Amino acid sequence: MSGNARRGRKKPTSRAPLNRDRVLATAVEIADERGIGAVTMRELASRLGVEAMSLYNHVANKDDILDGMVDVVIEQFDLPSETGNWREAMRRRAVSAREAFGRHRWAPPLLDSRESSGPARLRYLDWVLGTLMEAGFSVDGAARAFSLLDSYIYGFGIQQFNFTADGDASPEEMAEAFLAAMPPEDYPHLHRMASHAMQTGYDAEADFDFGLEIILDGLERTLDAAR
Repeated sequence: MSGNARRGRKKPTSRAPLNRDRVLATAVEIADERGIGAVTMRELASRLGVEAMSLYNHVANKDDILDGMVDVVIEQFDLPSETGNWREAMRRRAVSAREAFGRHRWAPPLLDSRESSGPARLRYLDWVLGTLMEAGFSVDGAARAFSLLDSYIYGFGIQQFNFTADGDASPEEMAEAFLAAMPPEDYPHLHRMASHAMQTGYDAEADFDFGLEIILDGLERTLDAAR
């Protein structure tokens, strides 16, 4: 073979090295496509093009993967370093969490069920509690405010996941099917709501903001009363 031919041949592209970040990113990719139940050691290994035993050099077990996936999602939350305005900080955190849950619809029930925590989740918990306590909430008050906010944020995400779990049907198509199943003479209020949804469409962002503002208003009144 001539020197020119050797110089013209491209070297084969090398595969990216296997590491923890790549394993977790692939697990998130699988969950986004097929749900959290599809994330198995065998499926991960197949997707990564390695033997399943190779994964254990980077993750301890399935629970370690799930905790790592939680951290991947939490790292997408907006946790502003300037927290002088606790209400705006909580709003930014809540909105960014809702957006992350929109990208990863499997995440809210997983976050809500995990008993162990990775480093990103621990930093997140510490940031929320610290922001609330620095604003003037007591330790108990900060814990209760955190629980209230997360119950709403995670609950909204789970509700949206269930709302879209039936496949490719749009909210309007689902409302139409819902409407057809309820005679107005038997269910006048449900029929009216479904008819309205068909006419106006569903605005998840406005729905989320409505509830979030009510919660923040209540927390602000509680904080003012405590002062």
